[in-house]
Amino acid sequence: MQINGTTAIVTGAASGLGAATAAHLASLGARVVGFDLEQSIVSAPVVDGVSYVAVDVTDHEAVSHGIDAAALIARDEDRPLRIVINCAGIAPSARIVSRKGMHDPKLFAKVVDINLNGTFNVLAYAAERIAATAPDASGQRGVIINTASIAGYEGQIGQVAYAASKGGVISMTIAAARDLAQHGIRVNTIAPGVVETPMLATVSDEFREALEAGVPFPSRLARPDEYAALAEFLISHDYMNGETVRMDGALRMAPR
Repeated sequence: MQINGTTAIVTGAASGLGAATAAHLASLGARVVGFDLEQSIVSAPVVDGVSYVAVDVTDHEAVSHGIDAAALIARDEDRPLRIVINCAGIAPSARIVSRKGMHDPKLFAKVVDINLNGTFNVLAYAAERIAATAPDASGQRGVIINTASIAGYEGQIGQVAYAASKGGVISMTIAAARDLAQHGIRVNTIAPGVVETPMLATVSDEFREALEAGVPFPSRLARPDEYAALAEFLISHDYMNGETVRMDGALRMAPR
């Protein structure tokens, strides 16, 4: 799949993995439409080739309108919508039973709604649009990359909601790839380990060093640009389909 000359949608594009990926795809010649919450877009980086649309991925109507906006750009600029990368997500921590009481069911539902349902919403609405486009010379119409986490395999204490949501994204990968194969759309997932994103900006140096020491090699946090590079590989490698790729430096999460 060629990146240059296409339109790409990136969710969670105002910061972290999404911002790095949006900027990287734009540097490779894609016209990028970044989805994020309105309050996040206010502080989003200004990048040539990247524009933003306020979209709450849990809101079906907002997602539909966002996809419409991206499709309109694709049509007007003669750049087919080929690429979708789902990076939007949250990662709160709460134990099932703690000193504060039981895990709030509303918090659990919120995490699943954003991380899993939101991923599916964008995947499904975008796939419908991509399926209606003309295929390229190899019969491909598009590629969708979702973001899980190694917590989807080895959730730590306090990660029950996050692990459940990301495990759902992992499980969805092969089924989505099989569903969309007839339309020439590939689906893959990236499962990062511990990445240096705004979520970790407030942790102490001591805690950061402990996180880095737990990674076999290289013993450091992953960088958002490394996620973007892996996304580029998955887009460009036409035989990668239905796969979840761990990006974790061989880290296997301990219970805590």
